[in-house]
This record gives sequence, structure tokens and C-alpha cells, in this order.
Amino acid sequence: MSKLIRQVSIETPAPKIKDCVFNLVVPVPDTPPSGARILVVYAGACYRKNQSSSISSISSQLSDTGDITTSLHMLAKQMQGGNFSSISEEGPDNTSAQAHQTSVAIQHNPAAHHGVRDGALFPGFEVAGVIESLGSELKEDCGFKVGQRVILYPYEGVPCGYSELMVVPDLKYLIPIPDSLPLSVAATLPTGALLAQSAIVSAHKIVDDLLKKRPNEKVKILIVGTGGLALWAIRIAAQHFYTPATKDKIQITVASLRDEGFVMAKKCEKVNVVQWNEDLYEKQLIERTHDACDGLVDIVIDFGTTSRSLHRSMQCLTKGGHVFISDEIAEKLMARFAKRAEERGVFVEVVPTGTIEQLHELVKLVDSGEIEPPPHTVFPSDQAAEVVRKLASSEIPGRAILKFHDVE
Repeated sequence: MSKLIRQVSIETPAPKIKDCVFNLVVPVPDTPPSGARILVVYAGACYRKNQSSSISSISSQLSDTGDITTSLHMLAKQMQGGNFSSISEEGPDNTSAQAHQTSVAIQHNPAAHHGVRDGALFPGFEVAGVIESLGSELKEDCGFKVGQRVILYPYEGVPCGYSELMVVPDLKYLIPIPDSLPLSVAATLPTGALLAQSAIVSAHKIVDDLLKKRPNEKVKILIVGTGGLALWAIRIAAQHFYTPATKDKIQITVASLRDEGFVMAKKCEKVNVVQWNEDLYEKQLIERTHDACDGLVDIVIDFGTTSRSLHRSMQCLTKGGHVFISDEIAEKLMARFAKRAEERGVFVEVVPTGTIEQLHELVKLVDSGEIEPPPHTVFPSDQAAEVVRKLASSEIPGRAILKFHDVE
């Protein structure tokens, strides 16, 4: 019988499932001949937008990409309201007391039990660990060694779920981590930080053009969010734009989507903050933003990812301005807003996930201290259900990271 390992899945509840955190026992995966097997030490929640039609009523209201806590809070309210019924291994009629965590032993194909790939909180894309074994076809000069600290680039088809061991088919997807960079911090880089880096790189090209055309005017940037993505974007933007040559020519404002983010964003130097309280009328929010930004802005990086936030962002843009959104929600929103953008004379652009080269650069910048990462809190992996509960209650500032092994 194959050796077994633990795997934790956080899934978006379907209409008949109340539990969303599952402890699985799956077979140890074989090391690919040209790849590696990674001992996962830390794993951070990924940013993935709901696509499932069964939960479209939830996803249409959420801004998971930019504000994961808001998503969880809404999810918790629906669960508490009894909108989801519970099932267990014994079947839907089982009425035994159960926490929001289920243990299941799986001894066949584990791929069938990785959970819902498109769940708003499905984890497993932000992984930091050490190389446990290398493929049989690799030579000693392959550039990696057993025991080396690495993170995983979120390539297409990356395995789902938090697992003690995961396999990588090609070493090109592994990014070495220096000993000076804590692995818990490194685990926050491959998805959220990388997407934020990609957004700032895309915006930088426009900033350079505007500085040449308008050397005596400030370039104004509005970052929408204050979830992990927006907090990363603020820090990366400051590193990119607040240089000796441009520090007085760039104005950065962040539109905060919740109170916690408002406080955290205020800690960033030289960044204006405006709170987008969803209880206010749109006209009030737009006027408040214009006041905070001293008028219309040139660039919006919108991690709010809802129709309402994008519509609001476009009304904060000057004619010829650009609003950037992630490719996770581009398919849903681009067609809907194309005509509106044309009428207003603004451009809606899609931010790519980010390249492996950008992730290498990000590791260097964070390790050197040029970019300070947002706060994070580490929890043992067996507390995944409690972590979800705390996130739902906004009890965890910044990112939540699950720990599988103690190697540091």
C-alpha cells in the first residue's frame, strides 16, 4: 500500500455542503523524472475568482481578488443563515455533531479530491518549502539540490490543495529562496504579490509616457482594495515610483474597502487614503475620491473586481486614463464595460498574472528590504477551519499562512 500524506482543501460551499475545510489523506505522489517533489512548509491562500454557476449569486457580490476577508464574511453570513445543508461521509441523513472540518481517508486517485479549483478561497498556489527529492533523469548540475528552499511559480495546471508533499514537473517553475528570507514571507509572493507586481509594471509604462508629455504635472494613481493584493501594490508602487527623480511627480491614493485596510493603508508613507464605504451613495463616494486625489486620476489599479467598483473607478479617471483589472475577472467585465469605456474616453486593460522573471525579481526586492511585505500570521495546518472562521470575522490582519512542517 502506498504511503499516505495529509492534504487540506478549502472549498467554496456548494448548495448542499456546509463544510468548506476538508482534511484528506492521499497517496504520496511520485517524483517526476525531470521535476521535483516539494516538502511544503508554508502555504498561503490564493486569489481565485468564483466561476461556478451554483454560487454565482455569491460571486457577483464578492471582491475576493482584492478583499478576501469581505468574501469570507459574506460567506459566513450565508452559512449561518442556514442556506447550506451539511453532509458527511455517512450520507446526507447523518445528524451527528460536526465542526466545519471533515476528515476523509482517500486511497485512490487523489486528483478527484482536490476540491473545487475555482473556489474563491481554494488554496495551494502560494507554496514555500524545501526540495524533498529530485527526478531520476536530472543531473547533479541541474541547479537545484535536495533540501533547497524554494517557492513555486503558479503555472497552468499547478496541483490544487494544501498538501505535505507536492510535485513539480519541471524545475523551471521553482524559484530559489535565500536563507535570509523567511519561508513564511516567501509563501505570500507567488500569487498576490506577483499579480500586484505585474500591475505596477504595466502601469509604469504609462507613467513614463505621461511624465514625458507633462513634465510639470503630477501623475495620479488610484489603487482600489486593501486586501493582500492592494497592500502589496501600494508597497511595490512606492518602490517603483518614489525614486529621487520622480518622488515629487507621482501621487498615490488608495481607496480602502474596509476599516482594517483603511488603518493598514494609512501606515504607508506618502500615500493618500480614501474610504469607500459601500453604505454611501455612488455620487458621495466619487466626490470623496475626487477630493482625496485633487481631481481626476490618470491610472486606476482596481483590485475590487466588482461591477460597482469598476464603474466607480472609471468615473474617477481623466479622459485618456487607464484602469487595470486582473485577468481573473476580465472575461466577466470587459465585454460589459467596453462601450462605457469608449464613451468616457478611457481604457480598461487586463493585468497578466506575472512572469517567472518578475517573481525572481520580487524575491530579490523583498529579501533586500526594498519592498516591505504586508503583515501575515502563521497558523498550524490543522487549524485551517479555525483560520477560515477568523478570516470570516476579520480577526486576522493581513495574510493568513498555514504551516505544515518546522524546518527553520
